[in-house]
Amino acid sequence: MSQPSLLPRLFAGPALRGGSEPYAAHVERLGRLPAIGSGTGLIRELDASGLLGRGGAGFPVGRKWRSVAERGIGPGAVVLVNGAEGEPLSHKDRALLLLRPHLVLDGAELAAEAVGADEIVLYVGERHEAAAQSLERAVAERAKAEHGRRHAGSRAGIRLLLAPDRYVAGEESAAVHFANDADARPIVTPPRPYERGVGGLPTLVQNVESLAYVALIARHGSSWYREPGRGETRGTTLVTVTGPDGRPLVHEIELGTTIAEIARLSETPVLQDETQAVLLGGYFGRWLGAGETWDTALDPAAMKASGLSIGAGVVSFLSARTCPVVATARIADYMARQSAAQCGPCVFGLRSIAEAMIRIARVEARRDDLSNLERWAAQVRNRGACRHPDGAVGLLSSALETFGSEVSRHQRDRGCSFVEARTMAPVPLRRVA
Repeated sequence: MSQPSLLPRLFAGPALRGGSEPYAAHVERLGRLPAIGSGTGLIRELDASGLLGRGGAGFPVGRKWRSVAERGIGPGAVVLVNGAEGEPLSHKDRALLLLRPHLVLDGAELAAEAVGADEIVLYVGERHEAAAQSLERAVAERAKAEHGRRHAGSRAGIRLLLAPDRYVAGEESAAVHFANDADARPIVTPPRPYERGVGGLPTLVQNVESLAYVALIARHGSSWYREPGRGETRGTTLVTVTGPDGRPLVHEIELGTTIAEIARLSETPVLQDETQAVLLGGYFGRWLGAGETWDTALDPAAMKASGLSIGAGVVSFLSARTCPVVATARIADYMARQSAAQCGPCVFGLRSIAEAMIRIARVEARRDDLSNLERWAAQVRNRGACRHPDGAVGLLSSALETFGSEVSRHQRDRGCSFVEARTMAPVPLRRVA
C-alpha cells in the first residue's frame, strides 16, 4: 500500500508549531517578490501552471485574473482576498492565514500589480480570530520593513474586513456586497464582480490558498508547480481531514492522492471496514459509500468527469457506528438556517426539507415525508437566487442515494440501525411540529 503523498509547499519552512512565520524569515527563505511588469507575463505563467481556484468552484486562476485585468482601466480595480471560510468542516484557509500569512499577502500584491488594483481588501471570517490577528500583524510587519521601499503591489492600499459568520458570506458576490454595503448576502443580478464590484470597480475575488500558490509560482515558475500530481490536474492542494473522532487536521497533498491514503492522515488512522461513508467537498459536496470511494483519486479533472468535486477541500469520514440519517438531518437543518432569505427556494424549500429530514431522523416521520423530500429537492434545484439551495439539495440527494435503505427504515419502520448518533455538523437537532 502506497504512503500518503505529503509534499509541503505552502507549509514548507519553519515548524508549524512555531506559529506565524515572521516577515524577515519569509523573505530570507523565499526572497523578495519578483518584478512582474505589466502582469501579463505572470498571468501567462498562471495559465501554463493550470492552477485552479481553491475556493470551491475550481475556476482557472489565470483566466479569472485576465477577465479583471482587461477591465482594470481608468480608475483602477480592486483585489478582494477571500478568507471567509464559512464551510464548517473546512479549516485550511484559517490555518494558512495563521501560519503563512506572508504567502497570502505576496499573492495579493502580485494580483494587485497584475490587474491594476489600487486597493486590496482582506476579507476574513469573524470567528477566525487567530487568523485575522496573524494577518493584521503581517500587514504591520511588511509596512514597517518596507517603509520607503517600492516593491510589487506597494501602491495598493490594504483594509481588513471581518466577514459575518454565515455560510453564504464567502460567496464572491456576497463578499463584494459586504465590502460595499455591510450586507453579506449574494447579489443575484449582473454585473458580476469582475465587471463592477467593490466601489463600482472591476474586482478580483480570490481565495487565500489560490493566492499563496501564486506567490510560489511567481518565484519558481509554472513547471515547478506542475512537478507533483499523478493525473491530468497537476500540483498540490490543502485538504481538511476529519476522522470519526471529529478532530479536523489540515494537510497538503499531491493531487491524485486517493481517499484510502487520506484516511491514514487522520489523527487516528481510519479503516475502511470501520467507515460507513465519506463526505467529500463539505456541505456543498456529496456523501459517498466508503466501498465505492476508497480508491477515488482527488484529481479535479477526473472527479468532474464522474460528477464529483473537491469543493472546499474537505474529506470527512463517517463512522460505521453513526446514523447517517441523523448526520444528514443536522446538515440539512444547518443549511436551512444559513439561508440568505432572499428567495422562496431557500426560505420555504430548505426549511421544509430540513423539518422533514429531522422528523425522519427522529423516527417521527409523517407518511409522505420521504416522497416530499424527493419532490422538493427536484423543485428547488436550479431555482434559487444563488447556489446555496443547489448545494443543500445536492447533498440531500446524495444521502438519499447512499443511505436509501436506512432512510426507508426510519420512515417505514420507524426504527434506526445505529446505537451511536454522533454528528458531523455543529448544530443540535431540534424538535419540529
